[in-house]
Amino acid sequence: MSWFVYILKCADKSLYTGITTDCDRRLQQHNSGVGAKYTRCRLPVAMVYTENAESRSDASKREYQIKKLSRHQKLALISRL
Repeated sequence: MSWFVYILKCADKSLYTGITTDCDRRLQQHNSGVGAKYTRCRLPVAMVYTENAESRSDASKREYQIKKLSRHQKLALISRL
């Protein structure tokens, strides 16, 4: 099973990072209000970055690394696409 690390841009311009096995399904969950508690009051959200990971463990480790980045560093990561 393939895992992905993703970054969402919320309506208030904040960034949210998470992991999933299905990016389209997860984006739909976030936008329908059944995603993360953080995004529920910041709708709509748009997926602005995805990255493949070999396993759930690798995805979680990468998610943690990205969450430690500053906003400026996250925007630089997103703009590299």
